[in-house]
Amino acid sequence: MKNISLKLDQEIFEETEKLLEKIKTSRNEYINEAVEYYNQYQLSKLIERQLAMESKLVSNDSVQVLAEFEAMEDEIYAV
Repeated sequence: MKNISLKLDQEIFEETEKLLEKIKTSRNEYINEAVEYYNQYQLSKLIERQLAMESKLVSNDSVQVLAEFEAMEDEIYAV
């Protein structure tokens, strides 16, 4: 395990202390779970942005392919 030092706003600290008392969890365990949860949240946001970017790139190709299929279909029915 790594040791870290952090500064919390007084209000956040006090709210956390009240919660810790109620849920009977150590501050260390609580902060570990919070950081783990936030890491997962950030990873999902990164994936979401990546998918949006890749989707945008593919959409241009999709429109072009669709136009080519429509042109082929027009040629088939013209015969």
